[in-house]
Amino acid sequence: MGSLPMAKHTALIIGASRGLGLALVRVYLQRGWHVVATVRGEPPAALGDGHGGRLRVERVDITQETEIDALRERLARERFDLVLANAAIATEDRDANAATVSDMEFIDVMVTNVLGPMRVLEAFESLVPASGVLAAMSSGLGSVENNTQGGWNVYRASKAALNQMLRSFANERAGDRRAVLALDPGWVRTDMGGHAATLSVDESIPRLVDAIASYAGKAGAHFVTYRGGTLPW
Repeated sequence: MGSLPMAKHTALIIGASRGLGLALVRVYLQRGWHVVATVRGEPPAALGDGHGGRLRVERVDITQETEIDALRERLARERFDLVLANAAIATEDRDANAATVSDMEFIDVMVTNVLGPMRVLEAFESLVPASGVLAAMSSGLGSVENNTQGGWNVYRASKAALNQMLRSFANERAGDRRAVLALDPGWVRTDMGGHAATLSVDESIPRLVDAIASYAGKAGAHFVTYRGGTLPW
């Protein structure tokens, strides 16, 4: 008797042109998932052909509400086991504070790191089944309790704000069985993380994908590390 075909699992990865987002797409494809990956500009060669029709690339700028709405319309007939908003930026001066950051740069970080990801989750939650996961890429720097050194002030503030909104998102949906995850990938060597970071992408992302899978079906908000544990909010 032949084996049954593998069930189709589909992920929507927002912000997949490079770094963590691109690595997430690669890992999910390697594990047999179908993936819708979004970019703002031209997609990189790694998001080209050769994935057996399991990869679809879309363009969206999540700082523009109309573009999120348009993407939602284009994907209206899809169902996603995972929606993950990965896009994020930091201030040019990583340690800029309230006295030195410009109004515009502060706004840009907050819109990209907080408002955009939450608008994505709000827009796509109806396409995620009860067994699915709604997630956003946070950071260990977003933990208020663990902030003992300062630094990365605006980025920290944006991730703490994102975490608050994720918790509110989950708490306002009493009885919803879907997991809502704030994800900490660890300190990873990417353009944002820098060369001094302690983890390679390959050391972080496959384990983060394992962690996401382990929280599927666990209702409520969870601040999850790439090791599978949780962080204090």
